[in-house]
Amino acid sequence: MTFAQPTLRAAVAGIIVTNMHTRPIPSSGAMLPVIGCGTWLGFDVGSKPQEMPQRGEVLAALFASGGKVVDSSPMYGSAEQVVGDLLRAAGSRDRAFVATKVWTSGRRSGIEQMERSMALLRTDHIDLMQVHNLQDWRTHLATLRDWKARGRISYIGMTHYTDAAHPELEQVMRAEPLDFVQFNYSIANRAAEQRLLPLAAERGIAVLINLPFGGGKVLQGLRQQPLPGWAEEIGCVSWNQLLLKFVLSQPAVTCVIPGTSRPEHMRDNAAAGSGALPGPQFWQSRLPDLGL
Repeated sequence: MTFAQPTLRAAVAGIIVTNMHTRPIPSSGAMLPVIGCGTWLGFDVGSKPQEMPQRGEVLAALFASGGKVVDSSPMYGSAEQVVGDLLRAAGSRDRAFVATKVWTSGRRSGIEQMERSMALLRTDHIDLMQVHNLQDWRTHLATLRDWKARGRISYIGMTHYTDAAHPELEQVMRAEPLDFVQFNYSIANRAAEQRLLPLAAERGIAVLINLPFGGGKVLQGLRQQPLPGWAEEIGCVSWNQLLLKFVLSQPAVTCVIPGTSRPEHMRDNAAAGSGALPGPQFWQSRLPDLGL
C-alpha cells in the first residue's frame, strides 16, 4: 500500500508543516488541528527566565505548523503563567486553543482556582476547561456548565492519564454530556481502544490524547532501532512521527498533545499531522515489525 507524501517545506531550524489535518469537535462542528502541545514539566520554567525564549519558540513552532491546542493545568507548576506571558508577549492568544483544568475539591476552591488560571493565562476566556483526573467532578461540572452558559469557557471536559481510571471515566462519559475527554493512548498502551474510543465516537465527544509516546519509555527504546522501511510510505522520517500517526489512525481521536520544551521537537511532532493518516487496518500487520 502506498500513500502520498506530506507537503512539507524545509526550514533552517527543522520541518514546518503547511497542511496540518483538522478534525471536528462533535458538539460544535468547529475544526481543530490534530497535533497540539502539552505543557507538563516542559513549561514549568517560571523561575528560570533564561529558558522562556525557548518555550516561546515552541509555541511559535506550533502555530507556524498549523497547530492550536496548548494544554495546561494548575498541577503543572508555573506552566499556566509561562504560557500566558508568552502568548501575551507574542500577541498570539488568538492563535491558540487554550485548554486548562480544575484540580481541587469543593465548589468555592474550584472557582477560585479557575479564576486564578484565567489570570495566569492572561485571558478572560478559556477555550476548554477540564476536570483534572476526575477530581470532585460532580461538583465542578455544575460550575463548568454555568461558566459555559455565561460564555466564560467554550467547552467542558474530563481527564485522566491511567488505565485504572478508564472505568470511572467511561461511567462519566455515559452519564454526562461532555464536549471533550482526555486520556492516555499509545502504540504500547492500547487499552482505550476497547471502550473509551468507541464510546467517544458513539457519544459525540472530542478526544485529546496524552502520553502518546507511552510515557517516553517506548520512544527511548525504539530510537535504538532504525525506522522500518514502510515508515516512508506514510511520510514518517522520525519515530515521533510514526508513533503520533499511529494514535491518529483512530478516527475518534481529535487531537494529540505530546509535551515538549524544544522547538525542533515541536516541529517534528507537528509534521505527523500532515500527509497520510492511514487507519487501524494499516497498522495491524506492521506492529509486529516494532516488537510490540
